[in-house]
Amino acid sequence: MKKIISTSFLFFLIFGTVLLTRVSAQALSNDDLKMMMADDWVRAKAYTIEYLNTMPADKYSFKAVDSLRSFAQQMLHLATANVFLMSTGTDQQPLPWASFELENSKTAQGKDSVMYYVTASYDYCLNAVKNCDPGKWKEKKTVFGFEATKFAFMQKTFEHQTHHRGQTTIYIRLNGIKPPQEKLF
Repeated sequence: MKKIISTSFLFFLIFGTVLLTRVSAQALSNDDLKMMMADDWVRAKAYTIEYLNTMPADKYSFKAVDSLRSFAQQMLHLATANVFLMSTGTDQQPLPWASFELENSKTAQGKDSVMYYVTASYDYCLNAVKNCDPGKWKEKKTVFGFEATKFAFMQKTFEHQTHHRGQTTIYIRLNGIKPPQEKLF
């Protein structure tokens, strides 16, 4: 009899845990997703600023190899793409300077300019996430021949900035500097 009661208790405990997990997962709203996205953009901005401050100002023109972008160009590309891709996903008006020619602009290559454009791009993304309409996330858009939902474009924006920030880890290491510690949370 004890074995039946113990087995029944264990069954209900497992069943209850599974049921609670499903109920919790279903309770995730679009507003919850927006808040989580916004938190990720705040963290990503702080992390990228650490990268910008880790690389010495006189090394912003450094290239790992001649055929690649310089550190400054990588970060300016990140900034432009942040605005371009996020505006695609949220229908927010892009910032006037956000053009892919920015990364080759001679006047944008210094640390102060790069810092300005990069931080402005993160502020733009954060505000775009906060002000977007989740009811339109399923709408599809096509950019450069790729079709995806607006929500997917928002996610691709985050993925893209992570990719380019990650590339600059090598630039920092090649200059004998330890890059910032990873920030998952």
